Amino acid sequence: MSEVAKKTNKIITVDYPTTAKEDVVDTYFGDPIADPYRWLENDRSAETEAWVETQNETTQAYLENIAYREEIAKVLRDLLDYERVSAPFTEGVYTYFYKNDGLQNQSLVYRSKDGGDATVFIDPNKFSDDGTISLAGLSFSADGSTAAYQTSTGGSDWRQVYVINTETKELLSDTLVNVKFSGLSWYKNEGIYYSSYDKPVGSELSQKTDQHKLYYHKIGTPQAHDLKVYGHTDAEKHRYIGAQVSEDDRFLLVSAANSTSGNRAFLKDLSNPNTAWQTVIETTDNDVSMLTNKGDSLYLVTNHNALNSKIVVVDAKSPSVVNWKDLIPETTNVLSPSSAGGYIFAEYMVDAISKVYQYDLDGKKLRTIELPDIGSAIMNGDKADAKTAYYTFSNYITPTTIYSLDIATGESILFNKSASKFDASKFVSKQVFYKSKDGTQVPMIITHHKDIELNGKNPTMLYGYGGFNVSLTPSFSPMLAAWLELGGVYAVPNIRGGGEYGKAWHKAGTQMQKQNVFDDFIAAAEYLIDNHYTSSDYLALRGGSNGGLLVGAVMTQRPDLAKVALPAVGVLDMLRYHTFTAGAGWAYDYGTSEQSQEMYNYIKAYSPVHNVKSGIEYPATMITTADHDDRVVPAHSFKFAAVLQEFQGGYNPILIRIETDAGHGAGTPISKTIEQYADIYGFVLYNMGVEELTLI
Repeated sequence: MSEVAKKTNKIITVDYPTTAKEDVVDTYFGDPIADPYRWLENDRSAETEAWVETQNETTQAYLENIAYREEIAKVLRDLLDYERVSAPFTEGVYTYFYKNDGLQNQSLVYRSKDGGDATVFIDPNKFSDDGTISLAGLSFSADGSTAAYQTSTGGSDWRQVYVINTETKELLSDTLVNVKFSGLSWYKNEGIYYSSYDKPVGSELSQKTDQHKLYYHKIGTPQAHDLKVYGHTDAEKHRYIGAQVSEDDRFLLVSAANSTSGNRAFLKDLSNPNTAWQTVIETTDNDVSMLTNKGDSLYLVTNHNALNSKIVVVDAKSPSVVNWKDLIPETTNVLSPSSAGGYIFAEYMVDAISKVYQYDLDGKKLRTIELPDIGSAIMNGDKADAKTAYYTFSNYITPTTIYSLDIATGESILFNKSASKFDASKFVSKQVFYKSKDGTQVPMIITHHKDIELNGKNPTMLYGYGGFNVSLTPSFSPMLAAWLELGGVYAVPNIRGGGEYGKAWHKAGTQMQKQNVFDDFIAAAEYLIDNHYTSSDYLALRGGSNGGLLVGAVMTQRPDLAKVALPAVGVLDMLRYHTFTAGAGWAYDYGTSEQSQEMYNYIKAYSPVHNVKSGIEYPATMITTADHDDRVVPAHSFKFAAVLQEFQGGYNPILIRIETDAGHGAGTPISKTIEQYADIYGFVLYNMGVEELTLI
């Protein structure tokens, strides 16, 4: 290949590879839509593989001109190089926890017994030489004598399950294959409930997976003999099916859903296998899950007639919705409860900040759990006989710290202080509120060094998501810490489509209201500019998955807004997203192009791939994706890169960085994470005109 990048007056001009075009046209409600890059959807073809290789060469040639990338990588390594541990949990006679010494690609599972020294139980770094096979789930039998764990290869959502004798650490013969979107729920010490799809014909990374099925695997038997539990007829077709076994092994609750919001629920009394299934809730209009049980009393979490969620109690002999009784009613704040030691810990989001209260199983409020600061507390659920519970606490400048909680008294004690080298005293993190286009008040947390000047010249990262009821609560990340130490401002608005203010906030950013999400993000950028934190020349937009759609839509609607755009693993072809893997399950948030002419017109108006205009100067863009992403298939990013490169009307570079042997993000090894963030931060700062780094 000829030289792909050269430096001219400090601007690196890029000689883009030519992307072949085909004459492909789809017609929607009489409207012909060209799709010239359809061939890039064939993710396993030699032509697509060659395109990926050439694009990566182009991107790396550009990045090699940025001399301080290695300096950024060093900052990242230094901030990641400390011991990180999880909250402990007890299974059988052992106490388990996850630990990473610092720069290990994958965290290890350790355990101790009777207060003795901790030893390694599972080391995922031994799964593969390069850390690309990760531990993706771990579940223990009732007595802790057996465990099952999932592995992911190259970040794929397709998993393998291995069963291990916890005392001897010997693998049993019960390897399960082709498991996807599944928890592992044990029944006593006898077997596991798990879910999967039939393996698709063709590419397992992109072919539609539309019918989830629930199985029961009895330990010691072949997978081919696994019992079909639910979802095996067309009448029971659902995209997502899950199982919860109560802690006392009495009840099995099956959840069946067609989208990422709302589920049907059915109950089986496992103490009497001859009893029939009972319907808990028949429609998929609301979300229902089991929190715990006490004898025949089931404690359910639901947003049925409660947009911010509530806890109800019902007799398992008559569990239908008409018999539910409110235990902890809905409040003005969103509820996310857990259970430990026979009590309920009700965590509420108050403007995206945690508040936690302890209740007994009669619904009596016992106390407020005093948290150390303003931020996010994550309560770890534990067994009904536990005397101690654990929770983690963090915010954008407070490294994750673990506290133990005496369940009887509510007293919190510092259990494990973070060993992070990050000096939080130099930084400030504050919440502001701003008005969106329609007047809606939106909260945003802005984090930066205490001594920055509000002169409009601070490199600023605006990060957003805005979908699927996902709440962005403040949490610490060494990668974020590196951005702050590089002098950056980090801003996170809690835009509509998320769950920060309950179901109403979520629905206000879905389907025919999706534009609210983009408007909220644009208004956040304008707030930062108007208040002189930054300016368009020093602003970067970042988001992943649904957040990648957010960035793609905003940069095509307002190409003047920011200097840099970073759409990661984004949903970018909105006319076809529902035809890949489990994409059809996202229709609750997006609608589909086939749903109605009105919905088609609405989606087409913001679909990033379809709204790139010739001759417009778009921001300096680095699209990131992975060749094994089987959740948001890389074809979205491939097409967006191709059309942006074709139509870009200025000198701002349009690059795509395609990670190999990686997926949607989970399980990415530390070494690859450092490389990726060094590239991203280097790209951002270089395109903002930063010639030399100045560390704070």
